Amino acid sequence: MAFSVNEFRSQMVGDGARPNLFEVSMPFPGFSQPGDAQRKLTFMCKTAQLPGSTIGVVPVQYFGRELKFAGNRSFTDWTITIINDEDFVIRNAFERWMNGINSHALNIRNPLAGSPGSYTVDADVTQFGKQGATLKKYRFLGMFPQDIAPIDVDWGSNDSIEEFTITLSYQWWEAVADQVA
Repeated sequence: MAFSVNEFRSQMVGDGARPNLFEVSMPFPGFSQPGDAQRKLTFMCKTAQLPGSTIGVVPVQYFGRELKFAGNRSFTDWTITIINDEDFVIRNAFERWMNGINSHALNIRNPLAGSPGSYTVDADVTQFGKQGATLKKYRFLGMFPQDIAPIDVDWGSNDSIEEFTITLSYQWWEAVADQVA
């Protein structure tokens, strides 16, 4: 039979993974004077993504026909959304991080951020199961902020909390942990 609810239910392990059971963990470079930003980011990161990747295609023409060969892998930028509170600790750390890579006024790099190893970090996103076990964990290697989105302020925005997004570039990701149970 093509349609069987019981067969479908038997394939749904643990009632399905839930998108709200995740955690982002990311250190900040020392020159960004992060203070409590690393610990706070784990709580204030409202949205993130489990990563994807793309393998490019190399088309080659042969006798009027296009043949496709596998190309190189590429990784899209990673965007996270942060809940902002009144101490601005996370936003300040990201602003100082970006300013260390390239300052606003002088268009120069902070000497403490001189090499890619000095201004990049590795970050993790972990997907949890409903009983708290790690289902999947990804590590982003060589990450740095590329864009801090503006925060909209509005006299008519009552009963809301500010949020902003950060777009980060990275070299590649690796699957660090798969479900054990």
